Amino acid sequence: MDRRTLLALLLTAIVIVATPLLFRAPRQTRSPLSDSSRIQARDTLAVEAPTPVAGPTQPSAPAARPSIRETQRPATAAIRAETTLVRSEHAVYAIVSPGATPASVTLPAYRSLRKGASRETHVSLLEPGDRLFRLRLVGERDTIALDTVEFRAGPQQRDGKVVTQSFTSTTSATPISLTYRIHADSFVARVDGSVGTAPGASPRQLLVSFPSRIRSEEADIGDDTRHLAMTYRTGATDVRNVAFKDLDSLVARVDTGAIRWVAQRNKYFVVAVVPSGPDSSFRALVSRSGSRSSEGPTAVQSTAILPLTTNTFALRVYAGPQSWDHLRQTAKELENVNPYGGWLHKLVQPFATIVMRLLLWMRDTFNVGYGWVLIIFGVLVRLLLWPLNQNAMRSSMKMQRLQPELAEIQKKYRDNPEKQRDAMMKLYQQHGMSPFTPVLGCLPMLLPMPILFALYFVFQNTIELRGVSFMWMPDLSLKDPLYITPLFMGISMFVLSWIGMRGMPPSPQGKMMSYVMPVMFTVLFWNFASGLNLYYAVQNVAALPQQWLLARERVTKAPEQGKGTKRERA
Repeated sequence: MDRRTLLALLLTAIVIVATPLLFRAPRQTRSPLSDSSRIQARDTLAVEAPTPVAGPTQPSAPAARPSIRETQRPATAAIRAETTLVRSEHAVYAIVSPGATPASVTLPAYRSLRKGASRETHVSLLEPGDRLFRLRLVGERDTIALDTVEFRAGPQQRDGKVVTQSFTSTTSATPISLTYRIHADSFVARVDGSVGTAPGASPRQLLVSFPSRIRSEEADIGDDTRHLAMTYRTGATDVRNVAFKDLDSLVARVDTGAIRWVAQRNKYFVVAVVPSGPDSSFRALVSRSGSRSSEGPTAVQSTAILPLTTNTFALRVYAGPQSWDHLRQTAKELENVNPYGGWLHKLVQPFATIVMRLLLWMRDTFNVGYGWVLIIFGVLVRLLLWPLNQNAMRSSMKMQRLQPELAEIQKKYRDNPEKQRDAMMKLYQQHGMSPFTPVLGCLPMLLPMPILFALYFVFQNTIELRGVSFMWMPDLSLKDPLYITPLFMGISMFVLSWIGMRGMPPSPQGKMMSYVMPVMFTVLFWNFASGLNLYYAVQNVAALPQQWLLARERVTKAPEQGKGTKRERA
């Protein structure tokens, strides 16, 4: 293995080691607030009292103490709870009155991976007692919390692929109606609201509160908890991420501006609310952390403030997986709700998007599992890079043959740098090379690095690979439980290095690196996703024929080089 190959592998190792340390989302700077915004944030949190949610490793938290404003609301214990089920192709909503909001969202296409869960247990997005969202109407004189209002469900209607379910208030002095329109081919529910009020008493704001957290349905609940975050988009493309761990339990964080959508996510699933109609932007997002565990905050109190210009409002609510296609069709930039690469998101995301689209296309085109898709993808990448690697390796062989003459020129003109440079340029031209040949020869070996880099994030966060099994591996997005793939990857790298050393001049440093690099990469990849190890191992195996052919060519030309050197000496 030549020095350029070792350099490429070393740079790859540095990138992989630095990835978990460097690519963390930075703390977002908070917008300066006016006095009115501070008052609004204080009032919003005073009204809000979501149901506490237990963390993954702690008992249920005690009920939150109601504020003075909450004690003035009518008691809801005496109101009879009613549940209306709305089923679509992708989700089952359990809409509960009082409130007429979903208390449960189940996704039949995704099974729970929690320890002890059966294969028939589907993913549920909400913890018991929580809501998908909570609505409050703020007027000039009072606030109506829809959680305290009893609704009567109307007849359920189906028109093609759209299921419509309407609700009408029965206990509020102010007539309120909510209508859900759920499309069978998406995870989006459109919510249209109407408030009947006297002239001059229309509601001025709609407060939309998010669930305390998205329920974790993963085998590693701690890892899922570390991914909990609020994400929102302002302006044209500015997507900002606020991790639960960056929120304070005493001081509320208030983000202001024209907020196009707000989302809460964990590792694989997301709940997003997108205003539509005449009032298409939230004015502020108020957040603070709730209960905590050893993994950090496990709950949040988060409310988005939507100004109202009429007595109606419209929301699009996405509750489902972080599927690139579905998110992209729901709202602009929503596919970036889980930003890859943290502060290097703009550099990493394009590669991750391209790689993911290729994997999805291959999955649909070849109609095979993702394990075989990774094998095919690894072989195709190596075949596409074959000509570039061929030129790079042959340039490396030329450089090796030129090393004695270059050393002689450096020794001869060591006191005259200008003549030394001219002589080296002349030597390069005689052999059809340039001073940039060593650098350009290294580039083809570094080209697979962005793909490997993108796959690191794809396997960490992509819902399409969640729970996908292949051979003995139960989940390609998790580490290999038998550690066969990292070991096979390390062995294949050693064989590749051993073949690459054939015909090269003896080099103790190169020989040592041929042993050290495979061991180092095996340790690095030990706990990485088994799919990533599979892809990299396939890359190594697919490179073996080319490495063997070039090594044989190097061995064949070595005697000719030795004869030429003797003739020159004679």
